[in-house]
Order: sequence, then structure tokens, then C-alpha cells
Amino acid sequence: MLSFFYDANPIVQALLATTFTWAVTALGAALVLFFRTVDKRTLDILLGFAAGVMVAASFWSLLLPAIEISVRTQMGSMAWLPAAAGFVLGGVSIWGMDKVLPHLHPNLLPHLAEGPKTGLRRTTLLVFAITMHNVPEGLAVGIAFGAAALGLPEASIGAAIALAIGIGLQNFPEGVAVSMPLRHDGMSAVKSFWYGQLSAVVEPVAGVVGAASILWAQQLLPYLFGFAAGAMIFVVVEDVIPAYQGKNIDLATLGFLVGFILMMAMDVGLG
Repeated sequence: MLSFFYDANPIVQALLATTFTWAVTALGAALVLFFRTVDKRTLDILLGFAAGVMVAASFWSLLLPAIEISVRTQMGSMAWLPAAAGFVLGGVSIWGMDKVLPHLHPNLLPHLAEGPKTGLRRTTLLVFAITMHNVPEGLAVGIAFGAAALGLPEASIGAAIALAIGIGLQNFPEGVAVSMPLRHDGMSAVKSFWYGQLSAVVEPVAGVVGAASILWAQQLLPYLFGFAAGAMIFVVVEDVIPAYQGKNIDLATLGFLVGFILMMAMDVGLG
């Protein structure tokens, strides 16, 4: 099985890896089949962990390789520019999606929904929010596998696998964060699970797009790395960190540190 994965086309690798990240989201959502609620302190720690993983992945797996590639191509003192340009574009893209797509962030009341006014149910708006923010995660994994296939010194299959594992780990609390509020609102356990896992179905699609974009436009690699990083950081600052603001913020921050260190260790160790 492992030999098949390593020998596979990078697009297939990206598809398999992002299928794994979706499966971990489904695993988190599956808790709703056994529990009606999850202790708020536990969820806050998990969300802090998720934020730490995403921030570490944005730098170690995306921004740093983008800058190193620009240094190798002799951009000199402007080596930061492609990563920065992609970073800004990634954040602005998610911001733009926020403005044009109706959605509701977890833990917020229905009247605080963002985007155009709509008559969609709270359930649908919640799923839209998490689905929209899963796109950059899938893109990041796909881009990493596409870059590894190019044989560049700044990218490796080990680093891509580490990124997929990290994204998968932080997807677990995301699945919980979607399914549990739905169950609390009176939806059946099965439907709550269904919508929870559905929020990550977009990741395999985004992963394939990310890998294909590298194979078709190799010269854009530093920009695409930066784009994925900017989109992920936007999600962390807008959605994940505010979700655990409260009396458990110290524990959540410790969770953040653990997530950051774990992702850094995996990226450096495997990459």
C-alpha cells in the first residue's frame, strides 16, 4: 500500500491524502453519535491545538519553502515578494468569499450570519462556513504533493505527508465543532454527523486542484505556497481563535503551543 502511494501520480497522492484529512473530520463529527455535548474546556483545548497546527504549517510547510525557492532563483533582497504577494492574495480571497457567500461561524447566533441576507437554515449556514474554510487546507496539501513531484530541494514527499497528517489532526476538532452545535439544536445524531463530515468533502477536490496547479504552472510555486498560507492564517484568525475566547483561553493557548510544536517537529523531521 505504501509503495503504491509513493509511486502514484502526485494528483492521486493529493487525492488520497486529502481523503485522509476528510476522514479525520468525519471521525470528529462521529462523536455526536455517542455524546450529545462535549465539555467546553476540552473543545477549547482542541481548537487551540488546531490553530497551532495551522499556524506552524503555514510557516514551516508553505512560507519558508516559498522564500527558499525564491532565494535559489536568485531574487536577492526581493526573495520575500512572491510569498508575500501570494499570502495577501490568499487572505483576500477568503475575505472575498466571506462577503459573497452566506455563512454562520460556529458558536454564533443566527442573526450574526455573514454574507448576503438569506433564508437558509442555520444548519446550512454553519456547514457553508466550515466548508469554505476547508478549501485552503485541501489546497495546501495538494500544492505540497505537487511541489514534491518536481524534485525541488525545498519540497519533499515527507514534508507533504507531514502536512497532511497535521491538517488531519486539526480537522478532528473541526468535525466536533460543526456536529455538536447541530445536535444541541435538536437535530438527530445521524444528521448532525452527516453535516459535520460534509463540511470537509471539499478538501479532496481542493487537493486535486492544488496538485494540478503546480504541475501546470511550476513557475508560480512560491506564489501558490504563499496563497495557501495566507488563506489558512485568515481562517485561524477569523474563525478558530475567536471560537475559544473565554474562561479557557489559557488552556487553549497551551493547546496552541502543543499544536505548533508538533507540526514544526513533523515538518522538520519528515521533510
